[in-house]
Amino acid sequence: MEVINRIIRVIRANLNSLIGGTEDPEKILENTVLEMQENLVQLRQGVAQAIAIQKRTERQASSAESTAQEWYRRAQLALQQGNEPLAREALTKRQAYQETAKALSGQISEQTNLVGRLKKDMRTLELKIAEAKTKKDMYIARARSAEASFKLQEMLSGVSATSSLNAFERMEDKVLQIEAKSETIAQLGGDDLQKQFAALESTDGVDAELAAMKAQVLHETHNTQPPQQLPKSQEP
Repeated sequence: MEVINRIIRVIRANLNSLIGGTEDPEKILENTVLEMQENLVQLRQGVAQAIAIQKRTERQASSAESTAQEWYRRAQLALQQGNEPLAREALTKRQAYQETAKALSGQISEQTNLVGRLKKDMRTLELKIAEAKTKKDMYIARARSAEASFKLQEMLSGVSATSSLNAFERMEDKVLQIEAKSETIAQLGGDDLQKQFAALESTDGVDAELAAMKAQVLHETHNTQPPQQLPKSQEP
């Protein structure tokens, strides 16, 4: 259980850094899941090692039991042949192997409990990693959305947005100034042109009137003069 507690402490430390805002949230979450996966690998190695030790201890205990039985058989053989001292030594050997087998059986019980706890911790950690991956993807998506929203709000209400809007306003003022100048030039040019045409029209009227007066004067002059008599022809 100490492994799980250490993993939980690591997760809490990473979350505290995330809350403090000193590091990138996405990086914190990725590192947290990575550390949990590394701890899972170590835990699996620990479970495999504990199981290997348990199997070896079981083989040792079985071997001790088998040897104890063998010394018991030898003790019986020695006693059947009337060699009581040899039978006593064989039983002494048998007793030593029985004690060894008993001690090994106690270790097997402890190792079985240890393997069970490690397997339980490993399953718990696997569930926590699966949960952490799901939450990581969700939090990363939320963090990216929040960051995009923050940048958008900063663009709309920050200094950069104000300068951009001011640039548009300045451009609008320049366009209005150019349009005003163009209209002024057009008006001035139109006035000059109208004056020139008006002058031409005025000149044409005077000339026409003058020509009419000349024609009238000539006509009146012609009508008021007496008719000229032709000279008389000389008679022969």
